[in-house]
Amino acid sequence: MQATQDYTIGIDFGSDSVRALIVDVATGEEVATGVAYYPRWAKQQYCDAAANRFRQHPLDYTESMTQAVRNAIAEAPESVAERVIGLAVDTTGSTPVAVDESGTPLALLPAFAENPNAMFVLWKDHTAIGEAAEINKACRAADTDYTKYEGGIYSSEWFWAKALHVMREDKAVAEATYSWVEHCDWIPFLLSGGSKVMDMKRSRCAAGHKALWHPEWGGLPPESFLTGLDPVLSGLRDRLFDETYTSDEIAGQLSPEWADKLGLPAGVPISVGAFDAHMGAVGGEIEPFHLSKVMGTSTCDMLVVPEGHAGAETQVKGICGQVDGSVIPGMMGMEAGQSAFGDVYAWFARLVAWPLENVLAKNTSLDDATRRSLIEETRSAIIPELSRAAEALPISDDILALDWFNGRRTPDADQSLQGAIMGLNLGSDAPRVFRALVESTCYGARRIVDRFIDEGIPVEGLIGLGGVAKKSPFIMQTMADVMNRPIRIAKSEQTCALGAAMFAAVSAGKYDNVSKAMEKMGGGFDAEYQPDADRAAVYEGLYQRYISLGAAIEKETHEDRDDAASPKPDTRSVAEPAVSDNA
Repeated sequence: MQATQDYTIGIDFGSDSVRALIVDVATGEEVATGVAYYPRWAKQQYCDAAANRFRQHPLDYTESMTQAVRNAIAEAPESVAERVIGLAVDTTGSTPVAVDESGTPLALLPAFAENPNAMFVLWKDHTAIGEAAEINKACRAADTDYTKYEGGIYSSEWFWAKALHVMREDKAVAEATYSWVEHCDWIPFLLSGGSKVMDMKRSRCAAGHKALWHPEWGGLPPESFLTGLDPVLSGLRDRLFDETYTSDEIAGQLSPEWADKLGLPAGVPISVGAFDAHMGAVGGEIEPFHLSKVMGTSTCDMLVVPEGHAGAETQVKGICGQVDGSVIPGMMGMEAGQSAFGDVYAWFARLVAWPLENVLAKNTSLDDATRRSLIEETRSAIIPELSRAAEALPISDDILALDWFNGRRTPDADQSLQGAIMGLNLGSDAPRVFRALVESTCYGARRIVDRFIDEGIPVEGLIGLGGVAKKSPFIMQTMADVMNRPIRIAKSEQTCALGAAMFAAVSAGKYDNVSKAMEKMGGGFDAEYQPDADRAAVYEGLYQRYISLGAAIEKETHEDRDDAASPKPDTRSVAEPAVSDNA
């Protein structure tokens, strides 16, 4: 190892774990990786899936980050840590938290240590569906539609809906809240020793895509709009931000305290944070008009349009926003995605694994160690075996599924929608149902491509990133067939962390811009799936059936919701007494 070698670290906070990746800035070689899982999240503490509540404790982030970075350093050659010149982080989003004036999440204060409302509200928390609907209604009625750069529809997965819901639900949290911050903003602030939230540099990516920030109206929506939603938001805007920053800028320098905890030199520059898929697109070497698909528990699809190019100012309907510089500074970043992708497969795996935990676990003929080993081994083999069996089946129109198991992110966000499976009969076995679920997620991905094209934004290629893209040839081949387009798979298994490391190299001054960092540090592609013409033709017809099924489910869902919201007629006879609440 040459003494002149320099390294950066990309830290990727996912839904279940954090990964730290050490990268050689000259070659892009991935020198070492450390992974740590969130211990409280693994036990589903502070969550209620039935109520769509998913919260994460800030200690899960800090403890796991420390472990992951130290694990990576331990795996790296000696003296690498001394040569780290930059650090950047990406996180899920929108994942905001209420903080005090110092920028400390309320859950880190003794009074709120076990209060889920004082914790980070994970991206897939859908408790704020009602608040999102109110925001959309208010935007339609306002002189300015603040959602027009957000695809025209605000989602319950985003910043304002979550903040409003929590502050309405929990008076104590509302009274203790000074400001709200995104996870991707808090980590750089924390690592740099920040002590005043108003000094925090806010991510352009997070603010523009999730918080209705845009230069056209001077940053965030005005105080009058926010208090019109609810007086509980009074004064909050002045305690947030006006300016935002792209991730090639420096948020701060690593504090001595955190340098000691992580085992790194103090003073290392830390880039402004961003969302995982945005940095992942950079790690996957995104190109203009190529849809970069980060495929994990959900999907996040990124597309960049160069400045001055036709389409850069197009207000694309029904996506997750378009923000100048949110992916690559100097280009318009457009985001879309599916609220559930890998989560659909995981749901089905849990469904078929029910006997393991509820029947086999009670078996008394096996010792505890053997029984536990058998359960874990079987559970881990379910999806690979389902994939193998499903891949061997011919394409069939018997079973059709709808992928809205966690609502619909895009096109046209609506988290009240739910998944569906139709065409089941007594011959419908697990591989056939699994194949239909895989096809449904690919149909959902196709809808996103079609929306961009319908809005005048060309999609010239597909890039696959993330765990599902790397681990499942069956799903990726199905994707290529349904899309009727080739899809390239990025070589790196850690594209989000690699993208963060690229931004860190730019912030540290090793490269002039992100495009140059991608050129020098990119790992290229190690697979490409080509569509099969015969299968693509069959899927074209099935895709149209998927669209029809979705329209029917959406119509029924909205009719049921409207019926529930309407006052019910009093059908009691005149002589019939009312029943009291205490009966």
